[in-house]
Amino acid sequence: MTTPTDIPAIRHADGKRRFLFEHMDLRGEIVHLDQVISDVSDIHSYPAGVSRLLGEFLVASVLLASTLKFRGSLTVQARSDREVPLIMAECSSELTVRAIARGAEGATSDSFDALLGGGQLVLTVTPERGKQYQGIVPLTGDSLASSLDSYFSQSEQLQTRLHLSSDGSRAAGLLLQQLPPQLEGNAANRQEQWDRVCMLAATLGGDELIGLGDATLLHRLYHEEVLRLFDLEPVRFRCSCSQDRTLAALATLGDQEIRNIIEEQGAVTMDCEFCNQRYQFRESDLRGLLSSGDDAPIH
Repeated sequence: MTTPTDIPAIRHADGKRRFLFEHMDLRGEIVHLDQVISDVSDIHSYPAGVSRLLGEFLVASVLLASTLKFRGSLTVQARSDREVPLIMAECSSELTVRAIARGAEGATSDSFDALLGGGQLVLTVTPERGKQYQGIVPLTGDSLASSLDSYFSQSEQLQTRLHLSSDGSRAAGLLLQQLPPQLEGNAANRQEQWDRVCMLAATLGGDELIGLGDATLLHRLYHEEVLRLFDLEPVRFRCSCSQDRTLAALATLGDQEIRNIIEEQGAVTMDCEFCNQRYQFRESDLRGLLSSGDDAPIH
């Protein structure tokens, strides 16, 4: 394996790094999240099992967003009738993330099946321009990674494999993806290369994935291959909420309901459930939102 001398072999925090197999049509991504996990935990106090699960969702969103070829965002979401009714993580093409687990405060289990089993996995790609795309599959296996592997095996996309690990305060992930044929055109050889790379990745333990530096981890797995490891791209927590987006959500309530709230409370208050940012709108702030046919002041 070749590693540029100016890239240290230490473990990075809160970032993503791409790597390429120089002699195979294969690529990969490695993600580590530390401070991002802390930032989310500071906003929401989740049970230990939910925190670990949310870490995996965050890492998965970053890994999958790295496959986007345009500006936008990717959301990994699951719904179930188990201990976690809804959990989601979102990553933008600028590698900013946010996440939430809704209704999970009373969860007591560490088991994926008890937390999310029998639910649905939803992947949503939202480009800044163009139509939103959404894929929905059942949650399968005993982990988020196995459910995502099942999703990609059912799609017509490039073969993709994910490995995820989280201890509640740190999280990490590895993505492997087969590229269109350039270096190898023989289908059987391509499949053999893919199977071998995935088999070696399967020997990686969760603690190793979280704790090892990128170069060390890749050498541990693929020391017989020639790899190119790219520079670190930072990942950070940042909520995408704004006053304009909150107003757009408020508009769905309808004029009369908004007027009733203002009459009872003097203002409409909305809190972002991702970051707890509070938005407050008085009648004067909503003149452009309320129908012009009824401009009488609310008493």
